[in-house]
Amino acid sequence: MSLKILGESLPTIPWQDRPAGTEHDVMWRYSNNPVIRRNAIPSANSIFNSAVVPFQGKFVGVFRCDYRSRFANLHFGGSEDGLDWRIDHERIRFQSYDPEINADVFAYDPRVCRIGTRHYITWCNAYHGHPVVALGYTDDFKTYHQLENAFLPFNRNGVLFPKMIGGKYLMLSRPSDNGHTPFGDIYLSESPDLCHWGKHRLLMSRRGCWEGVKIGAGPTPIETSEGWLLFYHGVLNSCNGMVYSIGAALLDLEEPRKVIYRSKNYLLSPQAPYECVGDVPNVTFPCAALCDADSGRIAIYYGCADTVTGLAFCRLDEVLEYLKKNSEV
Repeated sequence: MSLKILGESLPTIPWQDRPAGTEHDVMWRYSNNPVIRRNAIPSANSIFNSAVVPFQGKFVGVFRCDYRSRFANLHFGGSEDGLDWRIDHERIRFQSYDPEINADVFAYDPRVCRIGTRHYITWCNAYHGHPVVALGYTDDFKTYHQLENAFLPFNRNGVLFPKMIGGKYLMLSRPSDNGHTPFGDIYLSESPDLCHWGKHRLLMSRRGCWEGVKIGAGPTPIETSEGWLLFYHGVLNSCNGMVYSIGAALLDLEEPRKVIYRSKNYLLSPQAPYECVGDVPNVTFPCAALCDADSGRIAIYYGCADTVTGLAFCRLDEVLEYLKKNSEV
């Protein structure tokens, strides 16, 4: 089977061809970054680390909006082209059978994953003041339902796979603590019903250098003919603080616990001014990926310096070629 994305055609994917001078880079930035500025709604201090998906011929997203109070919550946004966004001024309100877990206080770093016809949202929720992976869903991006929190505190970066594998739902996460985390590894968990999660297995550990402090899953894994393509963030601790970069790995299609390739080097690191300067300097944090099965084009939305949202591009064949030549599992 020739290399391809096992998904749907998305001819309207936001895209910009590789510019001159980036021939040695796997990923390149959109020239008009940031695509979403920090004050896109009146109450916002910053808008970043957000999730975008195609929906009914257009694009929609769930956006992390940090308010001027510096509390954060989730807002809906829509776009005709994936570049020009209109973000609701009012936050998303989840319907929940149990007010104890409701996302009324603090919610951040969402991911959106379509499974079947339903879109599931994972995010970091505040449960009694502690970070935990929350889970909800929507059928129309108008009404939202909150399910049980997936795991015990403390946990972050919950990322669902877009299909059941072996009759189970799968989710990636990074167990942590209540601070900026001495934990740093990605785990894979499974569930028969999106409520009861178990068989928590280590997937990837931090390795030092550009991912020496911690790693965390980014966008929903992309199903390809050669495996699940996972973009993730890796963090190093420098003299000037933490630095968040973007890497990639390829997981086995039938047994995603098996890591086939993993980038030895980062694919994108904070280098542009809007990535290096902001509320939290030196951050590139991927949360969403759009892909076109026909062309192999991939567009990645990522948080920049915990302040604005950027867009970067790559091609499946170039990413896989790089991983095969520069892998360290």
